[in-house]
Amino acid sequence: MQTILITGTSSGYGLESAHHFLARGWHVIATMRRPDATLFPASPNLRILPLDVTSEGSIAAAVTAAGPIDVLVNNAGIGVVGALEATPMAHIRKVFDTNTFGVMAMCQAVIPQMRERRSGVIVNVTSSVALAAMPLAAAYTASKQAIEGFTGSLAHELAHFDVRAKLVEPGYAPTTRFAHNSDVRVEDLIPPAYAGFAAPIFETFASPALTTKETDVAKAVWAAVHDTSDRLQFPGGADAIALFEACHC
Repeated sequence: MQTILITGTSSGYGLESAHHFLARGWHVIATMRRPDATLFPASPNLRILPLDVTSEGSIAAAVTAAGPIDVLVNNAGIGVVGALEATPMAHIRKVFDTNTFGVMAMCQAVIPQMRERRSGVIVNVTSSVALAAMPLAAAYTASKQAIEGFTGSLAHELAHFDVRAKLVEPGYAPTTRFAHNSDVRVEDLIPPAYAGFAAPIFETFASPALTTKETDVAKAVWAAVHDTSDRLQFPGGADAIALFEACHC
């Protein structure tokens, strides 16, 4: 039985991905900052561990407790929507600490065991903002674009040791609470001067045409984990797939 460790499983894509793999007979290590067993059915194949990807000590403890890991899914993230000029630099650093440096730190912690075994998969979950520039998401886009480049380079390094690195790029879905884990409110990041510009954008965000579902992303993670080719990118959700195809036509 293979073991998968997924970060950020308290909600959204991470939670659904954990359920997806658990239902298919995998040993799942679901991690979150504040463990909550009520999110999952009782199963001998499930372990829930505390993990804060911004803490070196927390990462070390979780990886040690997890034991051998066949697949790492870096899903934990923070969203931020708003005008760049109104976004506090302290919050931007927090976004990068989780979305960018947290991913890198988790990779560093797990790669040695995969390299030694000459097997393993790392899946880094980014966003469709990495496929096309979107307004009011400059800081968030930067944090995710960094991981796109990072993963592409990492894939070359790890291929030498028969370890694979992949990207999953979810589309936007209002139900995923884009700014989950954020300690700033969207309305505070839209100065009056931007109100007219922002209004139609938020109307678009609320459109039912944005149909990415948690299950779409879980399926993309599943596909990425099982892909043995040199394919790097796996968009998740109808809007992400459309963007991906438009960028690769």
